[in-house]
Amino acid sequence: MTDNTLEALNQKLDRLIEAVSRLSPPLAPEPHFAEADCFVWQAETGTLLPVPRVNRVDITLIRGVDRVRDILLDNTRRFAAGLPANNALLWGSRGMGKSSLVKAAHAEINRSQPDGEGRLKLVEIHREDVESLPKLMLLLREAPYRFILFCDDLSFDHDDTSYKSLKAALEGGVEGRPDNVILYATSNRRHLLPRDMIENERSTAINPSEAVEEKVSLSDRFGLWLGFHKCSQDEYLEMIEGYARYHDLPIEAERLRAEALEWATTRGSRSGRVAWQFIQDLAGRLGQTLKV
Repeated sequence: MTDNTLEALNQKLDRLIEAVSRLSPPLAPEPHFAEADCFVWQAETGTLLPVPRVNRVDITLIRGVDRVRDILLDNTRRFAAGLPANNALLWGSRGMGKSSLVKAAHAEINRSQPDGEGRLKLVEIHREDVESLPKLMLLLREAPYRFILFCDDLSFDHDDTSYKSLKAALEGGVEGRPDNVILYATSNRRHLLPRDMIENERSTAINPSEAVEEKVSLSDRFGLWLGFHKCSQDEYLEMIEGYARYHDLPIEAERLRAEALEWATTRGSRSGRVAWQFIQDLAGRLGQTLKV
């Protein structure tokens, strides 16, 4: 082989290597967990996006769910201390503070922790990215932190098989859930699947009981089921009064109650979300800003 032929071959190999490099996806950068206490998982790029300011409320403002609040706080505190703790499914009525409680519990535990490795990290994964859970688990497994993996409004529809990925990632895989990761999910459905989907399986399957078990066993992977139910009028007004005190809104108690009840009547419901929306409207009318 002549020198010219060898040089031409080397040039072709260089061009081929360059072309293949352009086709290959870039390596995801290593996450810098010290940057923030909260991250959002970007499944397409395999990266964790730090969130410098988390949208949450103080845990003292979450009313009407005292029992489940205490249970979740205790479970989170044990997990932060390296003790056994359960995955938690917060299910029930919309607007009653399920996602707010997860974020507030994370902040409350970290408030008592010094800066450094003892602080919990909150990682949000979107429902449509559930199939990428094994990849995320692998990324978190070796990190020197403990993580609350948070999925808001988790549910599955007809012909959606991604719930199987979640089952395996939680408890069913060979490696199992990493010791430094716990999953908190919120849903309006206790079994995460629509009732008509479960009923259809029961009526059409060759072995109905086995088909239903396959579907509902997903929620069994959560050791804690924390139910959130519609609040009473007194609980709704307690939320309103708590918000008004916290944000120092200058309004008489009787007027506050009357306007709050009228707001709930026009909305046709009472919940923590409705209470917060009323407070935002009231603060705007009073020309007040709300505390961050």
